[in-house]
Formats: sequence, C-alpha cells, structure tokens
Amino acid sequence: MLRIRQLVLYRDGENGLLSELSSIQERVAGADAGDDLDKAERFALTDRYTALMQKMIEKSESYGFSGNVWHSFLTYLLVYNENAYSRACEIRGSIDGGLNRIALHDFRIFRELFSYRFTDIEEALDVSLYEMVSGYEFGGDDRRLASRRIRDRIEELSGRLASSRDTEEFKKHVELFYRDFGCGKFGLHKAFRLVHHESGDMVDIVPITNVVHMKLDDLVGYEIQKQKLRENTEAFLAGRRANNCLLFGDAGTGKSSSIKGILNEYYGQGLRIIEVYKHQLRDLVDVLAQIKNRNYRFIIYMDDLSFEEFETEYKYLKAVIEGGLEKKPENVLIYATSNRRHLIRENYSDKEGDIRSDMHTSDTVQEKLSLAYRFGVTIYFGAPVRKEFQEILRVLAERNGVDMPPEQLYLEANAWELSHGGRSGRTAQQFIDHLLGKDPEEKNDEVTH
Repeated sequence: MLRIRQLVLYRDGENGLLSELSSIQERVAGADAGDDLDKAERFALTDRYTALMQKMIEKSESYGFSGNVWHSFLTYLLVYNENAYSRACEIRGSIDGGLNRIALHDFRIFRELFSYRFTDIEEALDVSLYEMVSGYEFGGDDRRLASRRIRDRIEELSGRLASSRDTEEFKKHVELFYRDFGCGKFGLHKAFRLVHHESGDMVDIVPITNVVHMKLDDLVGYEIQKQKLRENTEAFLAGRRANNCLLFGDAGTGKSSSIKGILNEYYGQGLRIIEVYKHQLRDLVDVLAQIKNRNYRFIIYMDDLSFEEFETEYKYLKAVIEGGLEKKPENVLIYATSNRRHLIRENYSDKEGDIRSDMHTSDTVQEKLSLAYRFGVTIYFGAPVRKEFQEILRVLAERNGVDMPPEQLYLEANAWELSHGGRSGRTAQQFIDHLLGKDPEEKNDEVTH
C-alpha cells in the first residue's frame, strides 16, 4: 500500500491528485481483501482513475514533459511545494534537526511513489494507461512553450531522483535543487502579477509564465540610462544600499523595455519582479508580508504610473516607500515608469495661490511632489534626435533582416514617424514591423519604382 496519507511536509498535491490516487488504491485493496467491486463502482473507479491520468497528461502538455511523466509530475510537486523544510533549504542549503528527520520520512514515501507502477489498480479495473504516461512523447512545438527553462530543470531533477540509490541521496538531490533554484513559484518563475481571491480579502501573487526574453543590450542607445539602472540593481542584489527608481520621459523611449531587460539579465542572481497596477496599491502591505522573508530580491514594478487630481491611491505607495510604521523589507525595491516627472497632475491653481480653493497652496504642491521625491534614483528617457533615431533604425533593420538602402530607409521612416507619434524607439520598431509585414510583391514594386 502507498503511504500517501502519512506525508507530513508534502501533504496532498496538485488539485489533490495524490489524495485521489490514495483513495482509489485503498478501495482496490479492499476489493482484493474480499470486498468485491460491483459493476457500478468499477465504472466509477475507472472514471476517477482515467481523470487522474488525464490531469497528468494535461500537466505534461502544458510544461512539455516527455519520458516518464509520472516521475516528472512527482518532481513538479516537490519543487513547487513551499513548506518549512523547502524554504529553509532555499536559504541555508542542507539542514539538521527534527525538520531534517521529517523530510527523510516524506522522501521515503516519495521514493515508493517513484517505484510505483499502478499495477494493482490497472489489473483490478482492467485498464492499461500507465504504459502510455511512462513513455510519453511531447508532440507540441517546443519553441512555443512558455516554461522550457522550468521544464528542463524539472526533467533533469526527475532523472536524478529516479536513479537515487537510497533516501539520503534522494534528499541530497532535492536539497541541492532548493539551494540552487529555490522552491515554489518564486524559485522557478521570474515575474508575477497580483490576483484577488473570489472573497476579495486576500491577494495572491501569481506567476507570469510568458515573459518577453529581452536584454538591456537589445535597447538601442540610452547607454547612460542603462548604466545607472544596472548600477542601482547590482548594488541591490549585492546587499548594498540601493534606491527606489523612477524611469520617466517621452513615450516609447524604452522605459518599460529597460525593466524587462533588467529582469532577464539578473534573474539568475535571485532577482524577481512583481507587477502591480495602480488600483492594486492598497494591496502592497499584503504583498510585502508575503515576500519579506524569502531568499530573493524583489522589484515591485509599476508601469506607466501617474495620478489625476482626484486619485488618492498614491498615498498607499508613499506610506510603503517611506513613512509607515513598518520598515520596508531590505529585499524589496520599487521601480516605476512614467511619462510624468512628478507622477501627479498639477494645476496652475496649485502654484498661483487660488485662495478660494485652498488656503495653503504650498502644502498642496509639496503633497503632490513628495511621491516623486521618494524615488532616490530618477532616470530620464528623452526622445531621440534625428541622428539617434536613424541609428536605432539601422540597428533594428539589421537585426530583422530588412534589406533596404539607408537613404530610402531613413526617408520612409521620417514620413512614418510624422504620422505615428514622432521619433522614438517604439516608432522605429513599428516601422520595421510595417516593412516586414508587407506583401513580397508590394516590396518588389517599390524597389523597381
């Protein structure tokens, strides 16, 4: 009999699959002991067993698992499970004491699960499904997988666990994985967003699986800006003093792209990013409580941040950055992008002293400016001048295989940007995409004319 119900640290699994397996096996064992299954119950158990296998196959297709997907699924449960032991290993590596003994107990059961072949269940139900999941071939497009990196790590660990000679070796492989990559969603994913539970009281930090794979060097130009962002981020990752960072300036100049580049460049050093929208600022205290004791460095990322006069959510952000009773965790920084330097819309009446609307106009101005002042590093991204715009065009055309004489490229791009928001990196990329999307015959007609 499988000892699934005896698991302590790793109780249950994805959607209760292990508990369901235990329940099916216990009923089959009862039938072997003389409590025969009638026809209706056999059909019901077969349906439950088939659904269990279907869940494993769905997980395999979503992650791209091949080979023995039962082993991959068990490994998936181990690496995603956040418990006292896995979090301790994430920080300290191998550990001693009572927690270590409990982990050994659970890993003995997992080794039994790795050796399990579903024979008793399949003979009792007269089905043959395990053979299909033990030699599964992923038939999808590997390039379209959002989680290839995660898939590869899980499959590599799965092979090591399956070939472990004893429980101690099994445990050592799991500990090394936790130490090198961490555990749970924060260990395996780069970026996250906030999702509210149906009750509306709790906020969940959910992985973003399909992150744009770009580096800072993919952004053409803006070398000084990129260097300032790198220096601040590297100080943060090294445990030195670092500042919250505001990237502001003209639209389409690479502010958001720089944040994405930072994420991909420093993910391997423990950097994680949580994207927070303006209407979610009141959830920041809850978010900080969930991440403050984790062995990662988190950037709270707010894209296109700005506030109108009537919006007061910025006060939640001010309190979190500086000024609340609880100190902001040392493993958290806030990076924001905005087209506005001061983030909050200002009126001339704020500055010119409209006494009838506000007796203390200087206080009004300071209240609105104080949010921007709480970002210790501010980086300006201005629209490129013509020469810089042409260099961006040249590099993007070269990267994308656009074969066009430079004079013609610049001439057509100048006409394009006049009707598409002016000169910017975004406009340049949109123009290149426009060229790439043209019908081949249309391109040939333009060249001959």
